[in-house]
Amino acid sequence: MNTQDFLLELGTEELPPKLLQKLSNSLEVNLTKQLDELKLAYSKVESFSTPRRLALLVSDLQLQQDDQTIERKGPSVSAPDQAVSGFAKSCGVTKEELSQKEFGKAEYYFFTKQHKGLQTKDLLEDIVDTAIKNIPIAKPMRWGNLDTHFVRPVHWLIMMLGTDIVPATVMGLTAGNTTKGLRFTGEKEFNINSASEYHQAMLDNAQIEVDFNSRKEIIRSQVVKVASENNASAVIDEALLDEVCALVEYPRAFSGAFDAKFLNVPEEALISAMKSHQKYFHMLDKDDNLMSAFISVANIESSDISVIIDGNERVIRPRLSDSEFFWEQDKATTLESRLDKLDSVLFMKSLGSMGDKVGRIKELSNYIAKSIGVNADDCARAGLLCKSDLVSDMVGEFADLQGVMGGYYALNDGENALVATAISEHYHPRFAGDSLPSTKEGLVVAIADKLDTITGIIGIGQGPTGSKDPYALRRMALGLLRIMLEGSLNINLKELISKSLKAHSSAVDLNSADDIYKFMMERLRAYYREQKINIQAFDAVLAVSPESPYDFHLRVEALNEFMLDQASESLIEANKRIANMLKDHNNLSTDVDASVLVEDAEKALLSATSDLAKSILSSTDYAKNMNELIGLKNTIDEFFDKVMVNADDKDLKQARLNLINWVRSLFLSVADVSYLSS
Repeated sequence: MNTQDFLLELGTEELPPKLLQKLSNSLEVNLTKQLDELKLAYSKVESFSTPRRLALLVSDLQLQQDDQTIERKGPSVSAPDQAVSGFAKSCGVTKEELSQKEFGKAEYYFFTKQHKGLQTKDLLEDIVDTAIKNIPIAKPMRWGNLDTHFVRPVHWLIMMLGTDIVPATVMGLTAGNTTKGLRFTGEKEFNINSASEYHQAMLDNAQIEVDFNSRKEIIRSQVVKVASENNASAVIDEALLDEVCALVEYPRAFSGAFDAKFLNVPEEALISAMKSHQKYFHMLDKDDNLMSAFISVANIESSDISVIIDGNERVIRPRLSDSEFFWEQDKATTLESRLDKLDSVLFMKSLGSMGDKVGRIKELSNYIAKSIGVNADDCARAGLLCKSDLVSDMVGEFADLQGVMGGYYALNDGENALVATAISEHYHPRFAGDSLPSTKEGLVVAIADKLDTITGIIGIGQGPTGSKDPYALRRMALGLLRIMLEGSLNINLKELISKSLKAHSSAVDLNSADDIYKFMMERLRAYYREQKINIQAFDAVLAVSPESPYDFHLRVEALNEFMLDQASESLIEANKRIANMLKDHNNLSTDVDASVLVEDAEKALLSATSDLAKSILSSTDYAKNMNELIGLKNTIDEFFDKVMVNADDKDLKQARLNLINWVRSLFLSVADVSYLSS
């Protein structure tokens, strides 16, 4: 099979940095899908992307489709001539040109045709055009008088098979082998002589690293080096690093400084200004204190780097001055005095204002705090004030600081440290892997805030559907459950959901409590799946419907430990057997009439069960309970070996049914272990 490497490069104006990787990945997926559908083989595909180009290198692309035999089955040989002639006509041949073959137990007419595979170079124009057009773009642009659109105007196109240019016109551009270097330095234009040499040619001729991940690591190492030269450590946020990588083709990291007076402003505000507006990395000194310096990455090699540094220092100064101004202005007004303004901020239609929401959070925080023995006054106070910073100047400019600035303003107002910390951290965890609030008060307010949102939105019928979750309720629910589990908070979730629903207006359906609980349990299932915990253990616990997620978690952990014991397999099957035996009986209890028992094995089981019941049914140490139940293995095995449960004697049969029902109830005090059966 003849093959050649295929190169595609689409040159554009600067692409949106936050979309660069999505655009590149989509182009790769679309193009490989086309190749696969056309049955064109290849060994691998490499994807390249910079601010001004999207490129793909397909290695060892098959140069011609394989020949194919097309065969159509027609009517049977005994069919009327009219049917046979009609089939032949539809195939473009006469009846005499059809063949006859046996199929099943009869013979049929068949039409067979050899289809010669097409040349790959003749297919590439449509392949590339379709791959580009199928890239999902929310806001496409049009330019000039062309009837084409893309996320940004396109200016050049390379399509090469080996050393040959593929004759094609895509996006109004004629394919060639000429690419562009940097705008201001080096070779402005140069030719790619061979598809396979593309990556190296870009480095040799323009010093451009077109591989996104390689360029990202170059930037990382440069930033670390610059920080080291400043006797500091750089804080490298991966999302920021990705964005910077999508902004530069020729990275050159450098450091700059700003007036140390700005360090009087909360460091989160300074960092936000540097990251969100200027795409700067911040530095910490040896004591992990924020330094009055930054690291930026230029897209050019300058003969006088001081000019670039000076320009960046002049740009950051007014940004930090704004932060300083907002900080001083906001401190003049207390969080409590801002509460009235929250009444004019809509939380969500049918769910009232942010003022209404903090009222609900306050009451729910008070309720949760009392249920777990935390200072209710501090939790209620933090719940009441937790959204007041939304109407501050600082958060109005830097939305990512909500909560954080509230904590600072609370301390400035004289609120106690526990209230301030709870306000600061009540949005946590904000994403997968994020930290939990560090205090019990913070955990309480975070639960109240998240649950108020979940119950309200689902209660008005706006919950997640399918893959759509516009309000990120799944992530919020997972965060809430993490707080309860990892924070060891034994809270009755069903009661909490009901309490939260009742706090909402009449627009919220109070009957949605069960749906909300099921939604939460599905998120708990997802949590355990991510933790690689046996889902059978989850189902076994779910079957007994614990009302506290933390209690649920303790049971799951106990089952995982139980399943590690060799005796568990026998006990699981015994529970399954008991469940099957009892399912058709309604008049069951755990009251066993010992006087009618006759076999030593059943008397022994009664005695062992009676002894265990005293300790197990009053204990929530589920791991210990399951370990004690393992001790029943031999007694249960002996019972089923020696005793016929369905005895002819009615009273004896009932006693035996009640006995195994009692045994099962001990297991059910932890979980329905019959679900663990493979």
